[in-house]
Amino acid sequence: MKRTALKRSAPLLALALVAALASAPRASAAPGVKFGLTDDAWLLNGQGSLGSRLDKLDALGVRVVRFTLRWDQIARTRPSVPTDPTDSAYDWSETEPVLEGLHEHGIDVVLQLLGTPSWANGGRPSNRAPTSGRTFAAFASAAAHEYPWVRRWLIWNEPNQVRWLRPASAATYATKLLNPAYIAIHEAIRGAQVAGGGTAPRGSTGGVSPIAWLSAMHAAHARLDAYAHNPYPLDPKRESPLEGGCGHCTTITMATLGRLTALVGRDFPRARIWLTEYGYQTNPPDRLLGVSRTLQARYIGEGAFAAYRAPKVDLLIQFLYRDEPSLARFQSGLVSLSNAPKPAYAAFRLPLAQISRSTLWGQLRAPGAGSIARIERRVGSQWRTLATVHASAGGYFRVNRTLARGTQVRVRAGTLVGATITIS
Repeated sequence: MKRTALKRSAPLLALALVAALASAPRASAAPGVKFGLTDDAWLLNGQGSLGSRLDKLDALGVRVVRFTLRWDQIARTRPSVPTDPTDSAYDWSETEPVLEGLHEHGIDVVLQLLGTPSWANGGRPSNRAPTSGRTFAAFASAAAHEYPWVRRWLIWNEPNQVRWLRPASAATYATKLLNPAYIAIHEAIRGAQVAGGGTAPRGSTGGVSPIAWLSAMHAAHARLDAYAHNPYPLDPKRESPLEGGCGHCTTITMATLGRLTALVGRDFPRARIWLTEYGYQTNPPDRLLGVSRTLQARYIGEGAFAAYRAPKVDLLIQFLYRDEPSLARFQSGLVSLSNAPKPAYAAFRLPLAQISRSTLWGQLRAPGAGSIARIERRVGSQWRTLATVHASAGGYFRVNRTLARGTQVRVRAGTLVGATITIS
């Protein structure tokens, strides 16, 4: 589905420079957000070997990958012993190398379970809920025994939209999918975290808004350790990760993330928050919904800061490493269809955000970045050091300085150079 997916201020050069450690999180900020990526098609069939693709994730500083197990593809026929992953009906051969490779590389996994086989829902399409929650619980149990090292699990994708779940009912979702899987996974893996929701930022035609969905899940006694949400912008030409969100709409985007934290706190006070899919498409190639590649890179940093400062947020996952081939799909990748890096590639390794009139925030995320970096300012054709930063244990830093509008800045850490952002 093409998501109808939905900038800032400062005066003159001045005054003193304070390059501070970034560890100063606000009172309720999440203590250790993990930044990751999801791109099943690229991981399974991208350019080069699987090992080379995993090395690319390492070099980017990806700490977590969301990956999908399709129930309808792994169990095309009904298993005789459905809780046993070695049952002959199960075929894990396509997903096994990717998941084992991620495990060997030390990259955490959010394993998403999705898609009902026709034998489990009366011969209907894969977006139709199973007739009985017991069949899905058995598959979840088999998957948990197949991958006992996976600690984070996500049940379904955007169930508040009929494209992904029919009926788009929180009660159906809780009773037929989430709660059965929650029990089965926790029985199989001590210390597992199971996330529910995975909601789209809006319900779309025939669907349910994420706000109404949260309330309905609470009423249905949903069981979860984390609430997952995909906070895409509604209008990417007007909405940044930090500004421009619709305050009166029944939608939840990154710019209105405070609404999500408040609702989850009300309905599921013990639950964490996972932002499991997010990104901005670029123009080129998408002239309708894409922002400039420079703006996409800027939004990488702003989105990271939005997640970092939000209470209870543990994960932010970038949607796509590589643009998808069809314009009808997504062009939010860090590289183009031809595998050429966009500015967002550099921004993901070394995110930088202007968070106020006089403050820059960033992270030394890539493993080669170390803990000391320079913030550089463009002066004519030269780049000059504005500040030296010493990052916190999580790689975070802040720089306080008032710069003129239009000033270009970037991060340099060793041989790595981040994307250029322009002070606005």
